[in-house]
Amino acid sequence: MEWKDPISRLKGIGEQRGKKLNKLGIYTIEDLLTHYPRDYKDRSRLTKIVELEMDTENTFLACCKGSGETIKHGRFTLTRLRVSDESGEIGLLWYNQPYMKTALNAGEWYLFTGKLQKKVGRKEVSVSEWERIGNHFAGGRIIPVYPSAEGISQKMLRGLMEAALELVQGGFADDLPSWMRKEYQLAERNFSIQEIHFPKTEQSFYDARRRLVFEELFLLQGALFSLKAYLQQENKGVVMKKRKAIQVFQNTLPFQLTNAQKRVLTEIEKDMSTGKQMNRLIQGDVGSGKTAVAMAASYWVIQNGYQSVLMAPTEVLAQQHYHSFSAAFENAGITTVLLTGGQSAKEKKVALEKVASGEAAMIIGTHAVIQKGVEYHKLGLAITDEQHRFGVRQRGALNQKGAAPHILVMTATPIPRTLALILYGDLDVSIIDELPPGRQKIDTLAVTSSYYERIYSFIEKLVQEGRQAYVICPMIEENEKLELQSVLSYTEALRGKLSHCHVACVHGKMKPKEKQEVMDCFAKGEIHVLVATTVIEVGINVPNAVIMLIENAERFGLAQLHQLRGRVGRGSEKSYCILVSDTKTSIAKQRLKALTDSEDGFAISEMDLRLRGPGEFFGTRQHGLPELKIANMYQDMPIVIEAQKAAEKLLEMDPFLSMEAHEGIKKRFVGLLEGKTLEI
Repeated sequence: MEWKDPISRLKGIGEQRGKKLNKLGIYTIEDLLTHYPRDYKDRSRLTKIVELEMDTENTFLACCKGSGETIKHGRFTLTRLRVSDESGEIGLLWYNQPYMKTALNAGEWYLFTGKLQKKVGRKEVSVSEWERIGNHFAGGRIIPVYPSAEGISQKMLRGLMEAALELVQGGFADDLPSWMRKEYQLAERNFSIQEIHFPKTEQSFYDARRRLVFEELFLLQGALFSLKAYLQQENKGVVMKKRKAIQVFQNTLPFQLTNAQKRVLTEIEKDMSTGKQMNRLIQGDVGSGKTAVAMAASYWVIQNGYQSVLMAPTEVLAQQHYHSFSAAFENAGITTVLLTGGQSAKEKKVALEKVASGEAAMIIGTHAVIQKGVEYHKLGLAITDEQHRFGVRQRGALNQKGAAPHILVMTATPIPRTLALILYGDLDVSIIDELPPGRQKIDTLAVTSSYYERIYSFIEKLVQEGRQAYVICPMIEENEKLELQSVLSYTEALRGKLSHCHVACVHGKMKPKEKQEVMDCFAKGEIHVLVATTVIEVGINVPNAVIMLIENAERFGLAQLHQLRGRVGRGSEKSYCILVSDTKTSIAKQRLKALTDSEDGFAISEMDLRLRGPGEFFGTRQHGLPELKIANMYQDMPIVIEAQKAAEKLLEMDPFLSMEAHEGIKKRFVGLLEGKTLEI
């Protein structure tokens, strides 16, 4: 059997079972064998029946004495049978599994795991797992525990893994060259896949895991590094002249740029005047002034006779940027247009004509700006906001809209530097690590729901003084209907509590126009308290908003909470962020304490990564990290660094991966860049 064969080739995989495995992302034998365990249970220590411990999980070998009996006990069906070994015998118990009455054969030996309990004077083992022991049983073992789906048991997954490993029989090609395996002391791939599922020893498990983690991180990093090298080699960027235009634009601003903003602008100037295509990421906290830098870069490009486009992830943010850029560029005679999916056909047609003719020099929009039918007159700069919502392919689509336009991406999510290299390996990274002068410290408080009356009084007091507030409700995953109902009923209840305030809400089910109307009313001060469900829906800049109240704060990531907090404190008035949570878990409490103790986005992101793990770094699993099957970005940081060095060395040695020894790696790089893995 080949590792690329469909999963249906395995015995026992019919259409229904195949669909259940598909839900786990398992379609081929390779998908199955790279569906790595999330945990292990030590079943290597076997106990005699006479030595079974009370209320403890025991694993023991026993012979079935005969068929069992099934009785009804209230709402439970109890199935019992007797087993024995040379030391004695014991009763086994299963709840609501009547088929167990005849599932075991008298006289055969089985491996059982369960807790010994004593109820109504009777000692029994409540069985959690069992398996038949064949002729080749050589003792207990370490049992893998897999991420699973409904209808797919651990026992079934283990059986499929064993069958697949036997049929593939070392058929995995080892794409890592021998020099790399030797230098980084990496185990062979087939050995690693076998041992990660069924480790024979503790050392073989560590060797296997280290190899597979290294390979995963190396392929991800190498693919991005090779993409970056390709872009630099192939894409000759437009040379921008007239550098004085940047200073001219700065002189029109009603504020001075910070030293950090000036430093990043200098890096952009250098990139865009060398003849190579710029691919640069700007990282900076909410309110650090990324938009002003993007405006200055756009102004410079436009003065050189080119167009600039900014792509935002939502219509609300696109609208906000449109108003900001229009106001900044109007006096210079620069036409700015908006292009979104929510526009009428007539509005879109007018905007597209202006873009194609070159009349519009600054284009702001959502994904609509990269759709088919959008023709640019002379595109020189493409900017994306909140980069973690766009992937390599979206940037590629922007790239094809002009003759290799310069690419500038921005994110307000502070990411630890080493992690940024993995996420954005095809980009150069700039950091705006300084807030504009006059920004006041935001007082952050973590409280329980017992503080509600005081919180409501405080909000009403500040509203009477002319201020405004945001209230954030957590999203209800995978149930939009329930989420909408929850937000609407919460808003209604809040109106009763804040009787002197005008309370309104925005949510994902509203039409873009309705959402924009609410946002505009809030910006004008006509709405005192705005209830919202997601981070991005409060992307509007309202300096008069001084309170950020976050319900069930433990459900958000620290990076998300930090971004939300940055929506207040944008004016000269004192601002507050109130985190409400009744959580009892120590990790959740640590996370909230980290936020009350620090305003340093990078320190907070490190804590978030450590406490929540990489998969949840951006609050929802697919918003920011590639899907890693085995590596943990925080725990495996030493291997991350080794993998980066190995990728750099490989591309120095063989930039185009033309050597025969690197052919397998080249194919896997291409697979990653063309597949969904890098849609980060």
